[in-house]
Amino acid sequence: MGSSRALVLGTSGYLLFIAANLAPSWYTMVPASLYLGFTASIIWVGQGTYLTSAALSHARDNSLPDGPTLGSFNGEFWGVFASTQVIGNLISLALLRNGKDGGSITGKNLLFVVFLGCMIIGIVLMCLLSKRDEKRDNASTHSSFGAMLKYIVAPLKDRRMILLIPLIAYSGLQQAFVWAVFTKSIVTPVLGISGVGGAMAIYGASDVVCSLVAGRFTSGLHSATFIVSVGAIVQAVVLFWLLLFYSPVEGLLGAAIPLFIGALWGVGDGVLNTQLSALLGLLFEDVKEAAFAQLKVWQSGAIAVIFFLSPSITLQAMLILMAASLVVSFGLFLLLTLVVEKPSSIRA
Repeated sequence: MGSSRALVLGTSGYLLFIAANLAPSWYTMVPASLYLGFTASIIWVGQGTYLTSAALSHARDNSLPDGPTLGSFNGEFWGVFASTQVIGNLISLALLRNGKDGGSITGKNLLFVVFLGCMIIGIVLMCLLSKRDEKRDNASTHSSFGAMLKYIVAPLKDRRMILLIPLIAYSGLQQAFVWAVFTKSIVTPVLGISGVGGAMAIYGASDVVCSLVAGRFTSGLHSATFIVSVGAIVQAVVLFWLLLFYSPVEGLLGAAIPLFIGALWGVGDGVLNTQLSALLGLLFEDVKEAAFAQLKVWQSGAIAVIFFLSPSITLQAMLILMAASLVVSFGLFLLLTLVVEKPSSIRA
């Protein structure tokens, strides 16, 4: 398809899912959710591929180093993406401030109409994207189903990808943790359901800042190792503090703690999003579509695990799972920096 066309097609699932929320029922939401899962894989693999191609093309057209350019592009993209946590929650707060569901186009229905408008604007803008990443001939790669399958699984034969997959999976775990566990088990008991929007807005603001900063400081594998280490340490501190010392308290301090936790968690998310995307673009430039497909496969699988487990296990068990996953994935990522020779394209 090419990544630019994949981006446009991928938006159709989000458009249908938002529209289904205007008339929510089993018969509208389940098919829309299934189609959204299908198109989400298309849009996110296309996004990673297109952004990497655009960054590398920009670097070569302007005689810039690949590493810092990829870092800047990813930092700016993920910073804008994370800003929707702030903007979306503020829009929701403004439209739902009276707690109205709205039988007509008010309350929630108005919210989804606004989201549909944003989607349409986004689709129009994506139709204007150039096709600078599609100059090379892919005929031999995609000449048959067997050749395409071989291309897709090629990164799994690379030890760099094997060492990176656990961190990719953890990035999905920590995203799902903040959506499914943090809001339900930490924010809601202290701030109530009405406080979830504010906590997630602070999480998003922290994510924005860290995405932009991390992107600017990315230059290659060694700089990425340092940046990822900072994010991993911050999230490890949060997990072990929640596991060993946290208990809900009343008053201003009690209300501030979930907000502070959200801000710290946003640091790790911003770091992981920018660094994983930049590293995949640098390490797997020749098979970037397949590399970003692996990113989506392992992230989505990890997200599904958290959503399936969260209703049936305790907060303590979830924290232990998260902490163990972080330790293992970060350890293997450090091993990546020790045993993998630095590619010539990375200028650390």
